[in-house]
Amino acid sequence: MKICVHGAGAWGTALAVNAAGRHEVTLWARDAAQAEAISKARENVRYLPGLALPPALTVRAGDLHQARAGAELVVVATPMAALRRQLMALRGTTAPVAWLCKGVEPALDASSPTSYGLLAHEIWGQVAPELMAGVLSGPSFAQEVAEGRPTALVAASPHAAVRDALVDAFHGPALRVYANDDIVGVEVGGAVKNVLAIATGLCDGLALGLNARAALITRGLAEMTRFGLALGARAETFMGLSGLGDLVLTATGDLSRNRKVGLLLAQGQTLAQAVASLGHVAEGVYCARTVVQRARGLGVEMPIAEGVVALLDGRLSPQEAVASLTGRDPVPESVRG
Repeated sequence: MKICVHGAGAWGTALAVNAAGRHEVTLWARDAAQAEAISKARENVRYLPGLALPPALTVRAGDLHQARAGAELVVVATPMAALRRQLMALRGTTAPVAWLCKGVEPALDASSPTSYGLLAHEIWGQVAPELMAGVLSGPSFAQEVAEGRPTALVAASPHAAVRDALVDAFHGPALRVYANDDIVGVEVGGAVKNVLAIATGLCDGLALGLNARAALITRGLAEMTRFGLALGARAETFMGLSGLGDLVLTATGDLSRNRKVGLLLAQGQTLAQAVASLGHVAEGVYCARTVVQRARGLGVEMPIAEGVVALLDGRLSPQEAVASLTGRDPVPESVRG
């Protein structure tokens, strides 16, 4: 199979490395200097230092149309903020298209109370509905995938051809790919877990203990599920890899950028300092407000996500954010409340 990966960040590089041993893979970088440096060193020094790229992997920049000529699968490995532009550029593509980003697009009109950000499949439906497209998601750190460590992912799309292409491209000895047609649930899980991981990092940074962490993850899963159900997802999706699996990984793993943000805020750093120290995008920082805004419009309660937004906005200190959750009135345990 001929595969073109748009975006030479950590995740795009990791998947390109994973597939290059079995397929003809081109990794396209927006920055020509970056592409030249990666190609010459056979290493993505900025995002995956120390990992040698396989000889079969082609790295290039320049004309994107030429880079993906003849591709049987196009993978968009950009941050959420660039997805709309990428999908618009892919109009007319007949090969299956899949994106890797997990998040929610900022509202196009931030000043309007009725404007809200879109999930990736909603952007697709708005700007390029003719594409056969979907998402590859699930609990995965790029470093471990690039190193060939065991990982399981979910290929979600309403199109069987897209699901099949993703399975054919990436399923292998160390990477298991499951197919799922609930793209709404898979994308909600991938977006909301980033917000919840900030809360869990805050919990760990304040040394509140393992009991508190378990409570946050469990109640966070309930928030994620009721938000997804309100958008038309299936409940069982949130008990799978893109729900519970990705939440546990991102909330507890030391490689999690979103968890790191919570840890740094608990140490007294400002949000600007925390984000600057990462060197990578932490999607939870950018989509938390949009998730909460949309949940309010749907009448869905998300107190943990609300607390994260108040923390990121500077309206609550780390200690006050925790107190706002522990001081809530008692309710029966349920996904609904």
